[in-house]
Amino acid sequence: MQTPAEELYSLYRSHPLITTDTRKPVKDSIFFCLKGANFNGNEFAEKAMADGAAYVVVDEKAYKKGSRYILVDDTLKALQDLARYHRSLLTIPVIAITGSNGKTTTKELSSAVLQKKYKTVSTQGNLNNHIGVPLTLLSVTDDTEIAVIEMGANHQGEIAQLCEIAQPGFGLITNIGKAHLEGFGSFEGVIKAKSELYQYLQRNSGTIFVNGNNALLIKLVGNSDFVTYGTSGNCNCIGRLKEDTDRVTVQWKSKLDAAPLDSKPWISSQLVGAHNFENILAAACIGNYFRVSEEDINAAIREYAPTNNRSQLVRSKKTNNTIIWDAYNANPTSMSAAIEHGGSDVLILGDMLELGHYSENEHKEIINKIKEKGYKQVFLIGENFSKAAKGSKYKSFKKTEEALEYFKTKKITDAKVLVKGSRGLKLEMLEKVL
Repeated sequence: MQTPAEELYSLYRSHPLITTDTRKPVKDSIFFCLKGANFNGNEFAEKAMADGAAYVVVDEKAYKKGSRYILVDDTLKALQDLARYHRSLLTIPVIAITGSNGKTTTKELSSAVLQKKYKTVSTQGNLNNHIGVPLTLLSVTDDTEIAVIEMGANHQGEIAQLCEIAQPGFGLITNIGKAHLEGFGSFEGVIKAKSELYQYLQRNSGTIFVNGNNALLIKLVGNSDFVTYGTSGNCNCIGRLKEDTDRVTVQWKSKLDAAPLDSKPWISSQLVGAHNFENILAAACIGNYFRVSEEDINAAIREYAPTNNRSQLVRSKKTNNTIIWDAYNANPTSMSAAIEHGGSDVLILGDMLELGHYSENEHKEIINKIKEKGYKQVFLIGENFSKAAKGSKYKSFKKTEEALEYFKTKKITDAKVLVKGSRGLKLEMLEKVL
C-alpha cells in the first residue's frame, strides 16, 4: 500500500509546480493550503482551484469540494513529507548552508560558482525555513545536477528537522554568533542549534566545508570528513584579503595548486565589508571541491551582485554620498564586524531584534564599540538603541520615520555612510534622503 507521500508524489510527477500563495500564479500547480498564526489556508482552496490549480491539498474536511481536493491530516506535514520523499529519490549532491551571519550571501555566491558548470537549484531569497526548504527541494527537476539549500533557525531542533527533510551530503556553517538569542536562550544555545547540521552529517558520513580560521567550528567538526578554507597554508583552499579597497578583493588558490598565492590574480567582487571575505572564500572552496575551473570561479565572484540591501555599495548622485547598505539583517556579531571594518564617516544603525533579555546589554555594547572606534557622526534608530543611547552624545530616533524627517533638513553629503539594522526597522526608507 502506498503512503500518503507516495500517493501525492504520483500527482506531483505530472504537476511538479507546488504553490502556497494565491497572490501568485497557481495554474497547473498543486496548491497546499497552509495555516499561519492569522490565517487558515483552507479558506483559499476554492480560489486556488478557480485560478487553475490542478489539485488543492486541504486538511479540513469541510473544504474538500471534489476529487481534485486532496484531504490530508496536516497540510504542512504533507508538504514536508512530499519533499522528503522526493529528496530520497534524488542522487545529486545536496549542500546545506546555515550560520548566524552570511548564510544567504554564501549560498548565493556558491550557487553562482556552481552554475558555471552544473544545472543548479538553490534557495530563493531567504526562504530557508520549514516551508521554504521543502519548496526548494520540490523545485529540483530531473535535469538538476546539484542543489544548495539554505537553512535558517530561531529555535532548538529546527536545523535538525530541516536536515531530515533535505538529507544533505555536504554542509557548511558560516559562523556561530549572537543571533536570535531570544529563541535560542543563550549563545550556548545558538552553538547547540547550529551544530545540528554537523551532527547530521557526522551520523550520515557527510562532508563538511569549514572555515579553518574559526576555532569553534574546527572544534565542533571533530573527526568528520571535512574540507577547510582560510588564510593558513594548511587549508584546502587558501585566500588573502586586499586591504583598503571599497569592494572586497581577494586572492585564492587550491592547496593542490603548486603556484604561489602571490601569483594568483586579485578578484574584485561587488560586495563590501571585510566579513564577506570568508563568504567568498567559502564559495571558492565549494566550487574547487566540485571541480569548477579557477577561471569560472573567479568570473562568478566578479559577476555576483548583491540585492535586498545586503552588503551593497551605492553612490548617490544627489548627495555625493557613498553608502554601504547592509540593512537586511543585524545581530551583535554582524553589527560589531560592520563597525570594526566599515571604514565609514557616518554610522546609521537600527535596532537588533530577537535578542530577548539580552537586548539592552547588547545594544549598550555596540554603543561602547562605536565610542572605542572613535566615530563622530552616529545616528541610532529604534526603541532599543534610543534607550541604550541615553546620556551619550549620539543622536537617536525611536522610529525610522523620525530619522527620515530629520535627514530631510539635516542633509548628509559627501560622506561614506554605513546603514545597518534589522529588516523590521525598514531603514530602506532613508534611501530618498541619503
